Amino acid sequence: QVQLVQSGGGLVQAGGSLRLSCASSDAIFSSNYVRWYRQAPGKQRELVASITGGSYTTYADSVKGRFTIARDNVKRAAYLQMNNLKPEDTAVYYCYLSPASWSQGTQVTVSS
Repeated sequence: QVQLVQSGGGLVQAGGSLRLSCASSDAIFSSNYVRWYRQAPGKQRELVASITGGSYTTYADSVKGRFTIARDNVKRAAYLQMNNLKPEDTAVYYCYLSPASWSQGTQVTVSS
């Protein structure tokens, strides 16, 4: 069973930055795509960013230009660099590795 261990997150003021990391135990990590999702209280889980094995990236409109998704296939890790954070970015963030592995999630809180 693939395990994803997430780190990073926390409390930051608006305009600040945070970096999330997601480490995988999957031996074929490089073949799978990685996605970052977030879920705010009372809202549905939202796709934030995605990166394929070949490092093709896509972003939700709400984070374009502020967030950057990346991966290191040697380290079997993925990252989400979040800059210019806004209060509306406050949510629990999750890492997802295809086909069906989820991290434990971490809270990101952005104060105004």
